[in-house]
Amino acid sequence: MQTVLLIISILLIAIVLLQSNKAESASQIISGGNSDLFSQRKERGSELFISRLTMVLGLLFFGISLVMSFM
Repeated sequence: MQTVLLIISILLIAIVLLQSNKAESASQIISGGNSDLFSQRKERGSELFISRLTMVLGLLFFGISLVMSFM
C-alpha cells in the first residue's frame, strides 16, 4: 500500500509540474492592473487530460492516505 502511495505521489508531482500556468499575469494582481486573469478559459486536448488526471491522482492519493491512517 505504501508503494502505491509513493508511486501516486510521484506521478502527482510530475503532472502538476506539467500543467500550464493559469496565472500568467500574476504580477498584475498585486499591482492592480486590469487583466483578463479571471476570464473563462476552456481547457482542450492535452490540457483537459492533464487536468482530469491531476484530479484523479489527487483523489486516489487522498483516499489511500485516509485508508492507511485508519489501519
